[in-house]
Amino acid sequence: MDRDQEPELTIVRRTFLKGMAGAATAVTALSTGARMARAGDIGYVAKDLPDQQLLQMYTTMVRIRWHERMMVDKMLTVRGYRGYNHFYAGEEAVAVGVMSTLKNKGTPDEVDYVFSTHRATGHALAKGMDMKKMAAEIDMRATGVNLGYAGSMHLSDPSIGFIGADGIVGPGGAVGAGAAFGIRAKGTRQVVVAFGGDGHFATPHFHSALNNAALLKLPFIYVIENNLYHQYAHYSYSTPIKDIAAAAATYRIPGTVVDGQDVLAVFNVASGAVERARAGEGPTLIEAKTYRYYGHSGPAGAKPGQLGAFGYDPLAITSFRPEREVKNWLARDPIEICRRTLMNWEVLDEARAAAIENAAKQEVAEAFAFADASPMCEPQAGLEHVFLKGRVPARQLA
Repeated sequence: MDRDQEPELTIVRRTFLKGMAGAATAVTALSTGARMARAGDIGYVAKDLPDQQLLQMYTTMVRIRWHERMMVDKMLTVRGYRGYNHFYAGEEAVAVGVMSTLKNKGTPDEVDYVFSTHRATGHALAKGMDMKKMAAEIDMRATGVNLGYAGSMHLSDPSIGFIGADGIVGPGGAVGAGAAFGIRAKGTRQVVVAFGGDGHFATPHFHSALNNAALLKLPFIYVIENNLYHQYAHYSYSTPIKDIAAAAATYRIPGTVVDGQDVLAVFNVASGAVERARAGEGPTLIEAKTYRYYGHSGPAGAKPGQLGAFGYDPLAITSFRPEREVKNWLARDPIEICRRTLMNWEVLDEARAAAIENAAKQEVAEAFAFADASPMCEPQAGLEHVFLKGRVPARQLA
């Protein structure tokens, strides 16, 4: 369910509770709920969501996880499979927590925009991309969402506001800020979210995007998914500060660090940033501390049926992550954290959780079967859609 579709009563209760929490922080004696809300923990916003939305968030995380796992297995076991991915497993809570605060259906002047990274499949599914068309796209099939020419790093579906992924580190933030300027010029109430990894801090685009968004009070939210590594180097080698969110102070905008393994904590922080953006109060920088369960790209170090990658990575020419570190993050799995929370809230039980997982596995299997049965994209079709109308003359093939 999109945030804008929530019952009016829910919104009223949230507004009331938010006001109460804000008042509590102004007095000396703080309640536990107020402290949780101020810290960005599981606070008043997520606790007040309808059961159906909470279940949808959990379901989307499970769908993303099994898409990633089954694609890993396919890359490891199916000779000639053409798909390739920078896997998102382990970071599902960030994409789902953020997208659940956005408007993902509607007209081009209603849907919120998302600009993704090379690690795009989780973002795309959380925003609402058709899984079958995405699976076909990644395998370069003619039935793909971009006719087989985008692959995993350049997925795009403007109909849901997923403007596009970006294989280059950094520019997505600057392009996203430009889109936010366009929204301001149009006068609509849309917001723009740009995702980036920890490597974005070391690019000029990151600072340019925040600088201009702050100057113009643009409806822009920059979400940094700090999974500790860009490619094979720890982010401390290129970033002089522990918390990238601290950079927000330079531009006099809110900067928040959130537990990226907790979808409800991410939702709380993102919902505040979206409300701020829609109200014309300007941008927010969010840093989600998270972890990718596989390597930078591909399934190196993974085994069929096993979650996570361990040991030697031929692209890194080393085992670049301590095995204990990987296991420690696997022990803080975002899906398991969400499952336990929803069970404690009596929103989910073991039978329902099993049914959701089985349905996700079936959906993923059908998506890959659809892709396998689809025709390959034809080389000459790559000459189409280069311009708004027409196609590139065939003579340019020579």
